Amino acid sequence: MVDVQTALKVCEETIQTHSKTFYRAFSMLPKKKRQAVWAVYSFCRRADDIVDESASPKEDLASFRETFDRFLQGEVDRNDPIWVALEHTFQEFRMDEAPFRDLLQGQEMDIEQQRYETLDELLIYSYHVASTVGLMLLPIIAPRKKEQLKEAAISLGIAMQLTNILRDIGEDQAERDRIYLPKQVMDQFGYTEQELQEGVVNQAFQHVWEYIAFEAEAYYEEFFDHLHEFPLYSRIPVKAAAHFYKAILDKTRENEYRVFTERAFISKQEKALILEDIT
Repeated sequence: MVDVQTALKVCEETIQTHSKTFYRAFSMLPKKKRQAVWAVYSFCRRADDIVDESASPKEDLASFRETFDRFLQGEVDRNDPIWVALEHTFQEFRMDEAPFRDLLQGQEMDIEQQRYETLDELLIYSYHVASTVGLMLLPIIAPRKKEQLKEAAISLGIAMQLTNILRDIGEDQAERDRIYLPKQVMDQFGYTEQELQEGVVNQAFQHVWEYIAFEAEAYYEEFFDHLHEFPLYSRIPVKAAAHFYKAILDKTRENEYRVFTERAFISKQEKALILEDIT
């Protein structure tokens, strides 16, 4: 049996290990709120790992969904830190179960769909796997404004997911046979799937990349338009998260779009400079 404080610590270690960017941004929240964020992140991470690492992802995801259903009915696996931490979070905050379910639906999409035909399809997928995380966090980081800020959370999630996709093009294709760049956009600029599989970075590829980056940047701007509506205690953390991720786009440009051989990341020093600039 795992006690609450141990469970919360395990969740914090999970995010420290797997998302230093997210951890750096949300560490600035008050303690109770940041611990709740770690719990939510760990739930999302578990679902993500099932899809990416399990030998039987479909069956394991179905089992995870059943465990979540039982959790909502009060049946908590007290030997698993994630469920103990999440129960504590649901007790402390008025959480909404809908985005948790939508995220699991998004993970199912990842199992069943390796290619995307249109940008609209990609945006729907991005909502399910990323905007949902923002919606999960609203009761924690903006409890009195969660209805007004739904669109902002959705926009930031889409922007971040498109950024992740643009950063991880090579890794997603090589390790998981997933191509998130929409076929219609690739066709529009004359870039082929074979070229992508061969890691070709030419002018056509740069046009495809920038087309999606333009979409991401537009969603970041939609989010920034609502930033002033966030409570003071969460305004800097969410602003930092947005700027940290947005900087990945510029870093990829600096790297001359070498997404097949390099993974763009923002260093500690660069994050410190961004924080200095936005606070």
